[in-house]
Amino acid sequence: MALADPILSRRPENRVWKKFRTHKSAMLGGFLVTFFVLIALLAPILPVPDPATTDWGAVRKPPTAAHPFGTDEIGRDVLSRMIWGAQASLLAGVVSVGIAVLLGVPLGIIAGYFGGWIDAIISRCTEALLAAPFLILAIALAAFLGPSLTNAMIAIGLSATPVFIRLTRGQVLSVRAEDYVTSARAIGLPTSKILSRYIFPNVLPPVLVQATLTIATAIIAEASLSFLGLGQQPPAPSWGSMLNTAKNFLNQAPWMAMWPGIAIFLVVLGFNLLGDGLRDALDPREH
Repeated sequence: MALADPILSRRPENRVWKKFRTHKSAMLGGFLVTFFVLIALLAPILPVPDPATTDWGAVRKPPTAAHPFGTDEIGRDVLSRMIWGAQASLLAGVVSVGIAVLLGVPLGIIAGYFGGWIDAIISRCTEALLAAPFLILAIALAAFLGPSLTNAMIAIGLSATPVFIRLTRGQVLSVRAEDYVTSARAIGLPTSKILSRYIFPNVLPPVLVQATLTIATAIIAEASLSFLGLGQQPPAPSWGSMLNTAKNFLNQAPWMAMWPGIAIFLVVLGFNLLGDGLRDALDPREH
């Protein structure tokens, strides 16, 4: 048993975890992300009022024991809407980035590994999409598809896809030139095995880091689309739509804007810190 511990400590996953664990800001980011994920998952069983229930006798009331975060313009509990709104924001972030990864990584691998006219077509299309600002492109696609959370996630995912295509292509070009890939092709190893055994594992770490950072961007994009009326539709709660409503009552009920603003700030900060920590932990030059 004593001989197994040094071997175990040399495993790459243990080195990554050790490096990540010593990164204080990354641990803070992980805590913030975990907190909001748990809030979103536990929303159905938490002892809070229905987020759509109105109380015309408690319109725009400041925080009290009955309503710790106050109430909104039609007497709905802001805390309840914050908790349920976390589901929309986190779902939009994860699903939209999932769409971007599922589309961008295969296209990037194909462009980087096979090259030629395939690479030229994919690269020119990617550059054309990257020429448009991310949020402007997402707004245009969401307006074309129609206002809903599902369409907003699709729009954000498609807008983020070019980033993953470019990142993956660059990583594949670097890995493809390595001696072990050249040797694998020389001995006649099938392309599918080369891609799955040598290319994809080396592409995955930077894609994972980029995905974590892009989730933060996607959450801001979803809040922006909801603020413009292109995301989650009332009466379903969303942090962006809550801010859209709160802008009309900043003087009378500032808490309506304060809480969703703080939540967006903290969850985006969490994902950014987590992404930075993963980047440092997965960097082979740091081991």
